Amino acid sequence: MIKSIRVEGAQRLEPETVLSYTKLRTGQAFTNETLDQAIKDLYASELFADVIIAGADTGDLVLRVRENPVINRVIFEGNKRLKEDKIKKEVKLAPRQIFTRTAVRQDVARIVELYRRQGRFAAVVEPKMVSLDQNRVDVIFEVSEGPKSKVRQINILGNEVYSDSKLREQMATKQARLTTLLSSNTSYDQDRLAYDQQKLRQFYLTEGYADFKVTSAVAELTPDKKDFIITYVVEEGKRYKFGDISVDSDIRDFDNKKLAANLGINKGDWYDAKKVETAIDSLSEAAGLFGYAFTEVNPDYARDKDTLTMGINFHIAEAKRTYVERIDINGNTQTQDKVIRREIRLSEGDAFNSFQVKRSQDRINSLGYFQDKFEIKQTQGSSPDRVVLTANLEEKSTGELSLSAGYSSLERFIIQASIRQRNFRGKGQELRASVNYSTYSKSVELGFTEPYLFNKNIAIGGDIFRRDYNAFNYTVDNQRQTTYTQVSTGFQIRSGVPLTEYWQLAGRYGLSYDQVGLDKSTYYTDSNFDGVRGNSSADACDPLQAGRYLCDAIGNRWTSSVGYSLIYDSLNSRLRPTAGHRFIFSQDIAGLGGDVKYIRTKFEGSKFFNIGSGFIASANLEGGYIKSLEKSRGVGIDNVRITDRFYLGEPDFRGFDIRGVGPRVQRQSYTTDAAGNQTLVTDRTQLLADDALGGRAYYLGKLELEIPLGAGARELGLRPSIYVQAGALFGITSPVLQGSQFPTQIDPVTGRVTYLPLITQNFASNGNPLYVVPTTDALNAGSATTCAVGYSATIGGACTGTSVNTASTSSTAPFKETFGGDSPRPRISVGAGVNWNSPFGPLRIDLAYALLKDKSDDSKLVTFNVGTQF
Repeated sequence: MIKSIRVEGAQRLEPETVLSYTKLRTGQAFTNETLDQAIKDLYASELFADVIIAGADTGDLVLRVRENPVINRVIFEGNKRLKEDKIKKEVKLAPRQIFTRTAVRQDVARIVELYRRQGRFAAVVEPKMVSLDQNRVDVIFEVSEGPKSKVRQINILGNEVYSDSKLREQMATKQARLTTLLSSNTSYDQDRLAYDQQKLRQFYLTEGYADFKVTSAVAELTPDKKDFIITYVVEEGKRYKFGDISVDSDIRDFDNKKLAANLGINKGDWYDAKKVETAIDSLSEAAGLFGYAFTEVNPDYARDKDTLTMGINFHIAEAKRTYVERIDINGNTQTQDKVIRREIRLSEGDAFNSFQVKRSQDRINSLGYFQDKFEIKQTQGSSPDRVVLTANLEEKSTGELSLSAGYSSLERFIIQASIRQRNFRGKGQELRASVNYSTYSKSVELGFTEPYLFNKNIAIGGDIFRRDYNAFNYTVDNQRQTTYTQVSTGFQIRSGVPLTEYWQLAGRYGLSYDQVGLDKSTYYTDSNFDGVRGNSSADACDPLQAGRYLCDAIGNRWTSSVGYSLIYDSLNSRLRPTAGHRFIFSQDIAGLGGDVKYIRTKFEGSKFFNIGSGFIASANLEGGYIKSLEKSRGVGIDNVRITDRFYLGEPDFRGFDIRGVGPRVQRQSYTTDAAGNQTLVTDRTQLLADDALGGRAYYLGKLELEIPLGAGARELGLRPSIYVQAGALFGITSPVLQGSQFPTQIDPVTGRVTYLPLITQNFASNGNPLYVVPTTDALNAGSATTCAVGYSATIGGACTGTSVNTASTSSTAPFKETFGGDSPRPRISVGAGVNWNSPFGPLRIDLAYALLKDKSDDSKLVTFNVGTQF
């Protein structure tokens, strides 16, 4: 019998608490088994490190216990690949908890499993305990992470038709090689092993091997725990062809024979499981067009192993017409509901239509406000003939900050910056601003668009702009010399209305004021001349300095134009389309007031093809023509002004510089070689002038193929493409060229012709000739005057004195002007580019080579731009 029970060694726990974990009570009988069970119960509480029961021989029991320590801290050391926060979420030990060795072993196993999920099977975790006062401990997990275990080899046994390399291409898991250095799929993953087996089965089923199966898949870890060797054993079986294909529909509206004929499966073709899946989807979509949302299509297979054929009967089960009960929109925290609902082509209560659901999905994707691969889910409503449409959205950044930089042999460095918010205030409005800066041009533009005015399907918007364009060339000593400037200031108002689901009509009105002038250095009489014709008494442009084509361009004028665009758009996404096409025909008519009159016509067309396996092909074609409505402006002067013409080059025509294609005037200087012969300078960087004149007509076509990459590259956000472009700019009147007025000297012996500088008289602002007082004059030596004899400090004033003055003249070095590039003959460029979602924003790099060009065109090899989102 138990006479008494005493507890010794308890520090934190009361004796009554210790006894509560046992069934021992005073006055009860006990045996050795009873005492053993009491010890087990105390250990099971995980509160004690040691338990001893004494006094069994007398009945006065003494429970001597040693409590488990309390955890003071849990420390992790050596973990570099896994952050401490991620490990803490998995382990159970924590400060102020009771320390037990069992809990430590369990946490070690959890940490090791975390590393195995990362492919680090060589990871080792060593637990240590540091004893402190008051029966406390620090628990330290020392981690040796080890290298990432790679898949060294993938072996396939039993395959006879297809090679190992062909089958490895189908798998997500890749062998660790230099070519897969950036891929994360070279690490071993047990889940991926099962996925690869399914991929192998899918591949064989699409090739006609309906009996294929994977009999075993084994992954072996090498002794050093660094690599895995995976071995698959497969049975390919026989290859089947399609047999009889039929459709059996319980829905009376369907023509079974017509449905079977349009499935794209022909008897005698090799069996392809993917075609069967496509046929099921096609039949489901066809049912959806008739309003049957939940139609079941069940294929019944008739396999004939003797003839190796696979007959299929597609059974369409009976279903009721369905109606839209409710449309739920979830996940839009910033975007207002109405912005999304106005893109949905169905309303609550409408008959269900799968085409309209797909169209709604494409329109919402085209907004660009939400993550890609968005789908509208269809679920059963309150009754079998009701369907609930659910749009589960995940918003993304709609603000765009774009920065681009480039280098041009003409412009040197180019910087462009723009900011755009495509979903301003969550109402679908667009607000944008852009700034472009280079030594060639500067511009500031602001714009705003409201897509639904007063909640009606009418878009309205406007732009204001200021563009400062400076044409210039470099002198022989590489100094920049401005030729002419163009400053355009104006605005445009736009509006658009839909005609049908795919057709839209847009209209616009624009008003701009253009100031085209020349640098003062191109005028030779009045230093106060502001470079604009009509603003000086001299009112004369020196063609020898600026060129006749620039002298004809200067002036100030208003342009008032009205225009329209007819647009057809069936793209599945306006941001990253993979299917559909887009066509735009537009005309702008200038002459509704103002000083300029013309008709500008343009067309643009593009088509996108998803050709499978991740490849996206696209074809683009555009062109335009300007017809002047003005009378002739003189010989060698085109009726369409230089500021109104088309220009072609970067960024639209890759491989060529900004305004690098089409008609241009180049001015070459003369130099003398070692033999004393006068030759033209051909170095493009040494040209006296290299001015693009634009054209009245152009065309530009492009074929582009976006190439899919492996999983590792996709994780980095890399999207490369290759392309070929062809285009031309042409159709202006040949300008009057300068250079024929230079005097020549002919060597009587060799007959060699040498062009000499042109000496011209300088004139004052009143038109009188200027003279220079001789240096021998005591009072006005070297001064300029309008007096041939004597001196006058004022222009046209009375002459005093007797000095005989010499005429003031200017010397112009000889040069030759050539006009070229005005040809419809196509220029062709080929190139490759890549989009990269880099850590600092979207980056685009292009490498394009001008394969076919005119000798006057200005080519460019490399361009890049970078941006970010917010």
